[in-house]
Amino acid sequence: MIVKMMKYNIVLFSPERERFIERLRELGMVDITTSGWEPTEEDRTLVTDIESRTKAIAALEQFAASEEYTAGAAKIEGKVFEAYRMAQETISAARAEIARSAKLLDEWMPWGDFDCSVLAKLAEGGVVLRYFVAQSATFNKSREEWCEHYNIEVIDEDSSVVRFVVIGSGKEDIAIDAQELKAPTKNNTELKAEIERNEKKVEAQNAVLSAAADARAEIEAELAVLKCKMQDVRIEATADKAAEGLLLVMEGWAEKATSEQVDAVLNEYPNVVYIKEEPTEEDDTPVKLQNNRFARLFEMIGGLYALPKYGTLDMTPFFAPFYMLFFAICLNDAGYGAIIFALGLALAIKSMKMRRVAYLTMICGGATTLFGLYTGSLFGMSIPSLMGYENIADCPIPFLDFQGKFFSWSLALGVFQILLGMLLDIVFKARIFGITSVFAKLGWFIVLLSGCLAGGLQLLNEAWVIPGFTTSSVAFYVAMGIGAVLMLFLNNVKRNPLVNFASGLWDTYNNITGLLSDVLSYIRLFAIGLSGGVLAQVFNSLALGLTGLDGGIEQFGVATIFQILGATAILLVGHGINLFMSSISSFVHPMRLTFVEFYKNAGFEMTTRAFEPLTKEK
Repeated sequence: MIVKMMKYNIVLFSPERERFIERLRELGMVDITTSGWEPTEEDRTLVTDIESRTKAIAALEQFAASEEYTAGAAKIEGKVFEAYRMAQETISAARAEIARSAKLLDEWMPWGDFDCSVLAKLAEGGVVLRYFVAQSATFNKSREEWCEHYNIEVIDEDSSVVRFVVIGSGKEDIAIDAQELKAPTKNNTELKAEIERNEKKVEAQNAVLSAAADARAEIEAELAVLKCKMQDVRIEATADKAAEGLLLVMEGWAEKATSEQVDAVLNEYPNVVYIKEEPTEEDDTPVKLQNNRFARLFEMIGGLYALPKYGTLDMTPFFAPFYMLFFAICLNDAGYGAIIFALGLALAIKSMKMRRVAYLTMICGGATTLFGLYTGSLFGMSIPSLMGYENIADCPIPFLDFQGKFFSWSLALGVFQILLGMLLDIVFKARIFGITSVFAKLGWFIVLLSGCLAGGLQLLNEAWVIPGFTTSSVAFYVAMGIGAVLMLFLNNVKRNPLVNFASGLWDTYNNITGLLSDVLSYIRLFAIGLSGGVLAQVFNSLALGLTGLDGGIEQFGVATIFQILGATAILLVGHGINLFMSSISSFVHPMRLTFVEFYKNAGFEMTTRAFEPLTKEK
């Protein structure tokens, strides 16, 4: 749900701003409106400083987990951030030199070792060596012709290319079908020494980075100070000034549950005047969500799209179970689900900061494992087949025939989620604006629900018939009639019924095409789940077929060991690729169904402003 907020209009003397803001920062409960802030050149420098230190902290955390990190490095004298920055610049330059020298060494290694000073002396005496590389076939074909015109000496030759020099004065115009290389300035020994020198330089700077990683708390403290300074800059720039700059007028927000503590702090200042009031629909009210432990994990999924507008309904508790189920359907394999669950568990053990992501991964992985067991799929293998049943219908355990029956179930899930979204929109808006404001949508809901109950249930199971409510019953026609009246004649009770009827017909066309498109979108659940399962079966067949193990092991020997190793390699690579691709699809497509189909039918309204109170450290 969305936490209730209180709005504060605060007026204070300008000289007290810094002390007042610092007190609010200590309290950590007030969000000051700073929208409309346009940064100056000095402000942009501050933003750059914040970004550079944020990236430095992330880079040092990553470096501390790498093999290049050395524990117990000597402490840094001076500023840690400056030492980190200089070390990074030195390492980047050294690695660029290593790459350049390695490229030259690779290029000139076949030419052998030589003394560049001798080449320079020869050039001073009028003897210039020019270096060429040609294809072997081209060189052998044109060798005699080239030797007639030029003084050629072959330096190195292999099956593909020939490396040779043309000896002359350096002023000749050499026209041959070969690539000329730039004359070397360093020999192989010098290039190797240069690479070694730069590698030692990198190693020395890695020791500096190790020390900086150990002392990154100093950078974190600097970052906190810079963020507080940025808050002050934004508040100062956006606060309204009155009485020739003597007074500042600010807009603040606090949670309603903790607003009394904010009142007590504001009352400490005799020169501060404030007005406390409930937010209105026109206000850009910041939003904070408060859900149970399960739904809280899915707030990060909803946050990838937008926060709900203040005063509307938080959809997180309602889409969370669907997202978990849709993820499981798309991945649709007990083995894959177990791997996802294990990865989430490992992440939860390893990183405290990633606990929410880890728990969400574990929940989705666990749901996938259960659904995969229900459909009888384990790493692309059929569990009923492993139990000795060729036909899933013969198995005493009621596994779901995913390929044969889930197409209609995916559509049913779509209809159910869309109807739930419509119901949420109807109930919420009826409470706010009155029941007459939702007559049109209520009519559509009644028509769709009646059609699903009377005619749709039998498509899933012929035995699912509601007594007295079928497509030929009086109750069904009464319900459809009520729905038609609401959506065609009462869609706006303040308008003429004829105008409503014309508008209702137009809305009917739009709604039918829109709802049909929305429902058909849920077929992707079936399609993605089926494609992942088919790919898993293909990799299983490839692994056994290419290695000859599809016929079983008749006699165990050395060849059998290689067959098993080959099959294992194919299975690991194949299932790894399939798991990666299927996991991405299972993450993205349920999100798409949530943000497009469900949010649209639930009347979701968004905001971009989250509740971010002033704090000492962010």
